[in-house]
Amino acid sequence: MSRIVIIGGSGHVGSYLVPALVERGHQVVNVSRGTAKPYRPHYAWGEIENVALDRAAEEKAGRFGAKIADLRPDIVVDMISFDLSSTRHVVEALRGKVGHYLFCSSIWVYGRLFAIPSTETDPPNPIDAYGRGKAECEAWLTREAHVTGFPATCFRPGHIVGEGWNPINPIGNADPEVFSLIARGDELVLPNLGLEMVHHVHADDVARWIMCAIENRSASIGEVFNTVSEQAVTLRGYAETAYRWFGKEPRIAYKPFEEWLADLGEYAESSRGHVIRSSCHSIEKSRNRLGYKPRYTSLEAVHESVRALIASGKVVAAGADP
Repeated sequence: MSRIVIIGGSGHVGSYLVPALVERGHQVVNVSRGTAKPYRPHYAWGEIENVALDRAAEEKAGRFGAKIADLRPDIVVDMISFDLSSTRHVVEALRGKVGHYLFCSSIWVYGRLFAIPSTETDPPNPIDAYGRGKAECEAWLTREAHVTGFPATCFRPGHIVGEGWNPINPIGNADPEVFSLIARGDELVLPNLGLEMVHHVHADDVARWIMCAIENRSASIGEVFNTVSEQAVTLRGYAETAYRWFGKEPRIAYKPFEEWLADLGEYAESSRGHVIRSSCHSIEKSRNRLGYKPRYTSLEAVHESVRALIASGKVVAAGADP
């Protein structure tokens, strides 16, 4: 079994990944700032090593990479690197000392799509700083894997969702009040004809993908993979399904995009970002090379999350249990 260091292991994916690794007999080290608690309780959290490091502060001091290397990892899963300087810093410290480095990227490297579903052969087309940072990291890591032999794998999660997480809703933002509106049977306004798409993935399925990549190391090194559910959903299809979760008939209206955005207030920028990308991605490469098979559809993943939001009081279901 391997000694696996997860940088940012207390987050949503880590809440599923850490228990999965421990159950398979791996020795796990969780590196985090020490301020976050895992989303789900599990005995595994009492059996791992927790190391408190502030990545930004340690990188500024030039120490972060060396401190990760000092943990003697066989495998590093890096969930929280967002720009090339940060990625290079840790990679240079790990050269010759690690057997596998898995980099968490994002479907945001795609930007606007030209064909659907998008595949990993489509060139990155990021349209914001976050996507550009991830794309630059991917390009450098894959080049290092092919030229210098550094054992890097990159994966691109979609809109991560699951218990304890506010899902991207049918209007493309994370406001849980949208589900309360739907539960009441009130009218929901969508942009255009509601045919733009979002592509979720359950955090447990991201953890499953990481396990597949670790177990199929030779097939994953030097490659980039989409990590999403089987299918994207349209905003309209998503909204209609959500109404029926609460036993309501869908009440949906439509407005032109810019007019629609003007009504969204503080959530307008998030909705703009999701709608203009209209995400839809293929997992054939992950399926064929790594044996990845998501447990959850997009709507099943969101459904679980909404039920947890109701239980926590963040969504008011008006007496209806979805």
